[in-house]
Amino acid sequence: MASEKKPDPFLIDEETAPLTAEEVSALRPAKDVLLEMGIEPPRPRGRPKLAHPKEAVSIRLDADVVKALRSSGPGWQTRVNDMLRQWLKLEEKEKNGT
Repeated sequence: MASEKKPDPFLIDEETAPLTAEEVSALRPAKDVLLEMGIEPPRPRGRPKLAHPKEAVSIRLDADVVKALRSSGPGWQTRVNDMLRQWLKLEEKEKNGT
């Protein structure tokens, strides 16, 4: 069983000392502190989450069908989605989740 190594008291000063439980409980999110200071917090990274994200599926199609779809150029998967939507007679409202 490994024993916990105690910090070297000669290497700890007031600036590098571990936080006490009281100090930890007083911490607040940086976003709140920045807003209080009148600074706009940075925006979250990445794309915003969609209300109704697309779902990844696996489907087996004939090779000639896939070749023809891919030969139509970039965006072919979106066009397949649109063709299926039209064939199923799904309304545009359903696409947007409203």
